[in-house]
Amino acid sequence: KSSKREWKPLEDHSCTDVPWLLLFILFCVGMGFICGFSIATGAAARLLSGYDSYGNICGQKNVKVEGIANSGLDLTHKKYVFFLDPCNIDLVHQKIKSIALCVSACPRKELKTLADIQKFAETNGSTLCSYELQPSEYTTDPRAAKLCPKYPVPESAPIPFFHRCAPVNISCYAKFAEALITFVSDSSVLHRLISGVMTSKEIIMGLCLLSLVLSMILMVIIRYISRVLVWILTILVILGSLGGTGVLWWLYAKQRISASALDTQIAKDNLQALLIYAIAATVFTVILLLIMLIMRKRVALTIALFHVAGKVFIHLPLLVFQPFWTFFVLILFWTYWITVLLFLGTTGSPVPNEEGFVEFRMAGPLKYMWWYHVVGLIWISEFILACQQMTVAGAVVTYYFTRQKRNLPFTPILASVNRLVCYHLGTVAKGSFIITLVKIPRMILMYIHTQLKGKENACARCMLKACICCLWCLEKCLTYLNQNAYTATAINSTNFCTSAKDAFVILVENALRVAAINTVGDFMLFLGKVLIVCSTGLAGIMLLNYQRDYTIWVLPLIIVCLFAFLVAHCFLSIYEMVVDVLFLCFAIDTKYNDGSPGREFYMDKVLMEFVENSRKSMKEAGRGGGAEGRELKPM
Repeated sequence: KSSKREWKPLEDHSCTDVPWLLLFILFCVGMGFICGFSIATGAAARLLSGYDSYGNICGQKNVKVEGIANSGLDLTHKKYVFFLDPCNIDLVHQKIKSIALCVSACPRKELKTLADIQKFAETNGSTLCSYELQPSEYTTDPRAAKLCPKYPVPESAPIPFFHRCAPVNISCYAKFAEALITFVSDSSVLHRLISGVMTSKEIIMGLCLLSLVLSMILMVIIRYISRVLVWILTILVILGSLGGTGVLWWLYAKQRISASALDTQIAKDNLQALLIYAIAATVFTVILLLIMLIMRKRVALTIALFHVAGKVFIHLPLLVFQPFWTFFVLILFWTYWITVLLFLGTTGSPVPNEEGFVEFRMAGPLKYMWWYHVVGLIWISEFILACQQMTVAGAVVTYYFTRQKRNLPFTPILASVNRLVCYHLGTVAKGSFIITLVKIPRMILMYIHTQLKGKENACARCMLKACICCLWCLEKCLTYLNQNAYTATAINSTNFCTSAKDAFVILVENALRVAAINTVGDFMLFLGKVLIVCSTGLAGIMLLNYQRDYTIWVLPLIIVCLFAFLVAHCFLSIYEMVVDVLFLCFAIDTKYNDGSPGREFYMDKVLMEFVENSRKSMKEAGRGGGAEGRELKPM
């Protein structure tokens, strides 16, 4: 059995889950086919150059579309798309409800009458009315009311790289802005907020850099303050639970005295509710204190692991930059994905619609390609995150199971990346696919819940939310198990299922310690995030308070605090990952080694002290006889 098998850390390296790597490569080839298909069918040209309502691509010669009068024109000199009514936005279908034309230049100033539009056409050679009208007919032809732009024509400028004429004044999109930003009732408020951001952009950048530096510093010094944080947390929890319970009983006694004088039904109901709350709080406090009493010895392991994690970052400083590389790769992939999605939105064959204009639609099975594209977004994103987890696990495993730290590779991170690419990409692909299988149904249910909001009954709404919650919990559990499976793969080069089973056995054998690390440890890291956000926010208030060139600085402060939380979360999530990897290594070390000759421990001195203290406590409790001796057993 795998639990009896001898573990040989870092001794053997073999390829794992090769079929899943081949499946992932085939899937990526399919993603590439979608991109190539959209480009080959002209979607890239339509997206970048733009096209008019008659199916003509601006800036080139076009082919005639059957049944469309103004199609097949030579628009070589008309390179920009111009909308006759650019402010008429359909929020439901997310498009501009206006005739689009190809023009040679965008109107760089406001045109208030048809005479101004005619003068602009004669001066610049850019006809803003429909193709069948000549500039000389703008003021005389009765069709000009429908075939010319709605005036006044706003000042516009071409969007870089996309050749669309967009209004310079964003107040044109008032409806769209109201739909997105419902709290802005006065446009001056929005202008003041934006001006505050633009004026204080140097301060914002400086504060963002400060949050970055604080996160790095906290990752180094957290090992020195972990013991203090644990005791502060313990005292606060005890005082909070005892104080809350005492207040509830005090309110109940006070209400009982006043209720006897009033003798009303409302007073009796309130008295009964207070009694229920007080009893529930008492039961909760007793259970909480018992749990803390049982787990008090295991908190010491959490403190020791945090101390060793700090040493890991000193020996492996490149771990600090791991979130940057992951974020950079994710941004590159998301940019590619959005570009292809835009290609898919403009691909297909030209088809006349009900209004007599042209739309591009895909027919047959090809119209479902965007489903494949969405699955690719989830799977490949999870694959990139899983590569980060495997890289961190491999580096920490190398650190832990190297007895002489001076014999560590020059760059353990790069050595871990090399092992990942050469041996374990299939394992990462399989683990990320499992998360994708859980995430897709949850996202579908969330979409259904959003679409049916206000239409479904209470029972259906409750069932939907319950299913979404269950899938979310399952996803979190699988993510945690996957991370430990990657650690087991990094240690012993076993495939995903074997590694997941081995890791699960180890975690079950140390369930109470896992609970202590995931509660106390996570709360300590949460306090670290709060500390970074509060410190950055306080510095922001002090700096922005002396800035007099703007009117509102609430938005800059919110931006800074959100960025600080994001940075702290990215860095401390790496710290949390390192602690989890160290714990699994520690559990394996203590299970298969006992410190005797030939079976020496790999662990750090701090963890060794924890094991020795646990053994002493076990012996002392064993002399007294009883279950407490068995409770303090290290493994």
